[in-house]
Amino acid sequence: MITLKAGRDRSRGDANAHLAAIHAGKGQTPILRITLFSLRHYWQVAFALGGAVVASVLQLLIPRLLGQAVDQAQNILSTAAEGAEQALLWTAMTLLGVSVARGFFTLIQNYFSESVGHHVGYELRLGFYDKVQKLSYSYHDRVHSGDLITLGLLDLDGVRMFFSTGLVRVVLLTVLIGVGAYMLFTTDALLAVLALSFVPFVAWRSSAAQLALRATWYVLQEKLSILTRVMDENLSGIRVVRAFAGQKFELAKFDRASKAALELAHRRVIVRVSNTSMMTFSFFAAMGLVLWVGGNKVIDGEMTIGTLASFLTFMTILQMPVRQLGMMVNGFARASTCGERFYAFIDEPIEIEDRPGAKPLELSKGVLRFEDVRFTYPGANHPTLDGVSFEAKAGETIGIVGAPGSGKSTLAHLIPRFYDISDGRITIDGQDIRDVTVQSLRRKVGVVQQDSFLFTTTIENNIAYGNPWAKETKIEKAAESAQLHNYIIGLPAEYDTVVGERGVSLSGGQRQRLAIARALVTRPAVLVFDDSTAAIDAGTEHRIRSAIKRFASDRVTIIIAHRLSSLMHADRILFLDSGKIAEEGSHEELLALGGRYKALYDLQTRPTEDLESEGAAQ
Repeated sequence: MITLKAGRDRSRGDANAHLAAIHAGKGQTPILRITLFSLRHYWQVAFALGGAVVASVLQLLIPRLLGQAVDQAQNILSTAAEGAEQALLWTAMTLLGVSVARGFFTLIQNYFSESVGHHVGYELRLGFYDKVQKLSYSYHDRVHSGDLITLGLLDLDGVRMFFSTGLVRVVLLTVLIGVGAYMLFTTDALLAVLALSFVPFVAWRSSAAQLALRATWYVLQEKLSILTRVMDENLSGIRVVRAFAGQKFELAKFDRASKAALELAHRRVIVRVSNTSMMTFSFFAAMGLVLWVGGNKVIDGEMTIGTLASFLTFMTILQMPVRQLGMMVNGFARASTCGERFYAFIDEPIEIEDRPGAKPLELSKGVLRFEDVRFTYPGANHPTLDGVSFEAKAGETIGIVGAPGSGKSTLAHLIPRFYDISDGRITIDGQDIRDVTVQSLRRKVGVVQQDSFLFTTTIENNIAYGNPWAKETKIEKAAESAQLHNYIIGLPAEYDTVVGERGVSLSGGQRQRLAIARALVTRPAVLVFDDSTAAIDAGTEHRIRSAIKRFASDRVTIIIAHRLSSLMHADRILFLDSGKIAEEGSHEELLALGGRYKALYDLQTRPTEDLESEGAAQ
């Protein structure tokens, strides 16, 4: 147990170190932040860069050795000098050894470059997912999940690959082109100029092509993000699509988004192919000039055939690295673009977080109080809640009812600080919920929301989500209170039954009951039901209400509902209208008042024919 705990602590410490490193350097350029973040893996970086340098040097020896071998072979054929064959054999063995060594160090370079990239990718994914968990509801209200998926896949991958596509290539190309050019110029300046004449053109076209590809890549990312969004919405609403026979419409919508991405991909192919053809032509033109001039030098006796062969071999070796200049430029450009988007997300301010010096919520009497609370959604012109004040004591049940848009669900979301209020105070036992830690607050406030989201896992795991260490008896008791236990034990695998994606294998009422059981397992001090029994029949709802009443005898219960039968038993009922409490009292008191609550009660309980006849008479 001690070993396991130490392992968890060490893992948590490593994760915190990674997260701190990701957030470091705010205000610096994306390239600098990515570079410094990658260099943290210093020994992998050392092996990768060291392998690149050694592999480049060994690759530059190959043209010299080939030229030397050609001259030695010519000597054997022309003079049959003693020891020439042995010298050629020695050169061949050396060439083989250098080639093997070059391959080995290239392997080291590639392996550790990828190692750095994958370590960086792992840590960035950790930071991305951590940020997603911390962002407030308001952020997710305005940003589509498809955009976040694109950001966490494509942009993150562009940042991850920068070390191998950018930094390592800088070292590789510097050694190959710089040292190689020096070796050529010290051998024959004229041939060196001809051999390297294709380099500026290829570097220019390659860089221009890669920058054009980078610009279109950014647009392609946007189109792929739209494509992801369309697919995500279709998969999420597949039952609605099938119910309304909307397959053709959805396919047409997906086809339009897909064609837009395809057209851009075609443009990218044209840019790549046309520039590749021009670069290849310039290379062979330069090689033809070297053959012509160098051949004449060989004929005139100014140069050996081996030296000419070494020039041609060097050009062949240099062709691919020179083309990689454009890939290197693209690596920097892509990392800059993707890094800017990724770090903009990482640096996004967290609206709901612990204040400095925040302490865990401490419970004594369990009193929830709203004090002149006002709340306005970002960008809204009018407040959703305006001057709401009420108090709920432990053991009390507060019912909240009102027309759609009156602020009922917003009120439920303010208690666990899904949003922060604009003005006023919300307190639990006199402690402002903004002054306590968010984690302790949400452990004490259980919200059963309208959307009963379930994970693709077993029923037991879904119920125990808020308390993974809950005992089986506690899970079963919560299921019994939610009137779900009898259904579960009738399943072949009982509590080990795996529910489908988003709980589609369960009915709406079963999903709501499972969500209620999940909230009951945590035993919160404040229990909020946000229209969470709308899909449950009246008889089952009555049994659930009786069970919850026993469960909530020492805690605050808030029931938000459109159906008055769900909250008629409440100790007090608040009728919200345009964000204000229009009426307040028990069910009987509000009926006696004869106001809006009474009108709503009549609408829901009296026969429709009576209401229509009254309307006609008036």
